[in-house]
Amino acid sequence: MIETFDLAAAANGGSGGILGLILPFVLMFVIFYFLLIRPQQKKQKTRNAMLSALSKGDKVVTIGGLHGTIVEITDDIVVLKVNDVTKLTFDRNSISHSVSTDA
Repeated sequence: MIETFDLAAAANGGSGGILGLILPFVLMFVIFYFLLIRPQQKKQKTRNAMLSALSKGDKVVTIGGLHGTIVEITDDIVVLKVNDVTKLTFDRNSISHSVSTDA
C-alpha cells in the first residue's frame, strides 16, 4: 500500500514539476514584454510617424543638438538651413524631434 502511494505521488509531482519549471519563464517573458518590448515598439512607431511627417519649412533639432529649418527633403536626406548662409545635409534618421512654433 505504501508503494502505490509513492508511485501516485511521484506521478503527480512529475507533471507539476514541469509546470513549476515553465511557469516562471512564461511569467518572466510576459513581464519583459509589457515593461520593455511593447513600450520600445510604441516609441519606434511614433518616431517613424514623426520622421515621415516632416516637410519643408519644419523647424527640427538633430540628434547632435543642431537647430535648423528644413529646406530640402528626400526619402533619406534632409538639408537644414542653420542661418541665412549655411545649409547642412543630414541623414533623415539623424533628426531627433520637430520644434513646434505655437509659443
